[in-house]
Amino acid sequence: MSSDAENIRIVTRGVTPEEVAAVTAVLTAAMAEAEAAARDARPETGPDAWARSQRSLRTPLTPGVGAWRSFTG
Repeated sequence: MSSDAENIRIVTRGVTPEEVAAVTAVLTAAMAEAEAAARDARPETGPDAWARSQRSLRTPLTPGVGAWRSFTG
């Protein structure tokens, strides 16, 4: 997409120079904004590796005889 004003063609008859200038300014600004948004757009990505690794957590640790104990014990 090119935002050059010279690529805009007005096909309506009887348009004043002021109207041409206004339409050209609006269209040029809209095209420039669309180009900037397309440039800045990042593709959507899924969760990062850290978030993926946290999904399937192990079962809760329960203290007791023959089970996990704290280190201070």
